[in-house]
Amino acid sequence: MRTATMRAARNAGAARAMGARSFSVGANTPLQVLTDEEQMFKETVARFSQEMILPKVKEMDESMTMDKDMIQAMFDNGLMGVEIPAKYGGSEASFLSAILVIEELAKVDPAVSVCCDVQNTLVNNLFSIYGNEDVKERYLPRLAGECLGSFGLSEAGSGSDAFALATRAEQKDNGDYVINGSKMWITNAGEAEIFLVQANLDPSKGYKGITCFIMERGMEGFEVGKKENKLGIRASSTCPLTFTDVVVPKENVLGEIGKGYKYAIEILNEGRIGIAAQCLGMAQGAFDATLPYLHERKQFGSFIGDFQAMQHQVAQCAVEIEAARLLTYNAARKKMNGENFTKEAAMAKYYASGVAERTASKCIEFMGGLGFTKDMPQEKFWRDSKIGAIYEGTSNIQLQTIAKLVQSEYKN
Repeated sequence: MRTATMRAARNAGAARAMGARSFSVGANTPLQVLTDEEQMFKETVARFSQEMILPKVKEMDESMTMDKDMIQAMFDNGLMGVEIPAKYGGSEASFLSAILVIEELAKVDPAVSVCCDVQNTLVNNLFSIYGNEDVKERYLPRLAGECLGSFGLSEAGSGSDAFALATRAEQKDNGDYVINGSKMWITNAGEAEIFLVQANLDPSKGYKGITCFIMERGMEGFEVGKKENKLGIRASSTCPLTFTDVVVPKENVLGEIGKGYKYAIEILNEGRIGIAAQCLGMAQGAFDATLPYLHERKQFGSFIGDFQAMQHQVAQCAVEIEAARLLTYNAARKKMNGENFTKEAAMAKYYASGVAERTASKCIEFMGGLGFTKDMPQEKFWRDSKIGAIYEGTSNIQLQTIAKLVQSEYKN
């Protein structure tokens, strides 16, 4: 497979293919749908990704470690508190700006993108929407400027059926709470300092006993387990959490007692738009890294990109990426306008996750043997893309949600 010709193509083509990503800022985006502020965020993050993230992608993937300096740089550039109000140290930008940040980061490294996604669309928004003023003053400045956050919902026995969770909370005589149980598949857990954990305070009420608690790394009895050795997004830490008689102060309840299930449902709808943006970004990133090669490599005396069969496949990828983009942006706009966006969020995540996987796979095929090597970015995009159909609601769950909502529109 690794002939001298292919090695030469790799060395010459890899540099150009990777470099081509530097010139793709906004090239495939319908700019008329973005405000000036949103376009600025998009272009700024694209440059940041090329300068700060791209040189570290391979090392972070292989070591399963998120570079600490890069994380701090994201804080320093306002990428981890996009929607947080300025009075708490945030950027006070739009939800679509946060979605654009996630998309642009994913074009270079989807693992970094999901780290930012969890921070912005889940953790920060939960604090901003449901926290009282005391909670906001204590936590939002830290989340905007220095601390990663994490959202603890999934457990060994509660995945798609998220509210079958077994983690329990009991209230002490002084009003504080004691938490016992465990969580699995918790993104950002390896680096996070602040955790939002769902636990059931009154199992007799079923899911209406679920309450959201604010916990911090270092609390006695709170342990973060070993990182999972994953197929893709390897730099993003995914760890189990264990709680053994962890005492949580009574002021660390987020929102109202028994409303944790409601908060989780609502915030996961926003999170699904974030995952759609991540999948959109990785599809575009794989596409941008591959297309220049099609006009450099010749077979049978012609550039492979000039063969009609190849052109049709490229066109199909381009159409799907653009459709995923418009679905994602539309869902974000509906959320910003205060409209019901549950169906649109599910559609965006379902479709974009499929586009990411199909595009990355096609890009490997377009590159031939080179695409199958770790010297090129296509194989990593493909590995990273698989998770899109699984986390924050599997594709089957998205289809179930879409079907239920569509059916309700036609029922009398």
